[in-house]
Amino acid sequence: MNLSDDLTIPAPRTRVYEALQDPEILRRCIPGCEELTKVSDTGLEAKVALKIGPIKARFSGNVTLNPENPPQNFSLSGEGNGGIAGFARGGATVQLEDLGEETRLRYEATAEIGGKLAQLGSRLIQGTAKKLAAQFFESLKSELTVAQETA
Repeated sequence: MNLSDDLTIPAPRTRVYEALQDPEILRRCIPGCEELTKVSDTGLEAKVALKIGPIKARFSGNVTLNPENPPQNFSLSGEGNGGIAGFARGGATVQLEDLGEETRLRYEATAEIGGKLAQLGSRLIQGTAKKLAAQFFESLKSELTVAQETA
């Protein structure tokens, strides 16, 4: 499965980059995230509860951040296990373009799923993934807008 998008976030690039590296902000923005713990400079552990079609699952997983060229771009990879529901693993590249007081964010992500999740069908999985990505970025925009208003 592949996902990509291009969106504008109402905050300067350095602030967007910092937010995307901040475990507390990420925890609040990731749909269903129950825990997100920084375990190293580039590693995070997560617990996320999701409902995908008829399947409810609690995933435990790891994410590794690769700050290739901060604050212009970075990549991440991760994998999660949802027990009987199955597994997911994948990665993404993120590019941030400075637009003055705003930032253009472009990402390309790939994911592979297995177990019961894989039996749901690609349309349902793709649709759910797009919906979760949209929720994440809306939450991120809200976080950065509130932070800018209180600054």
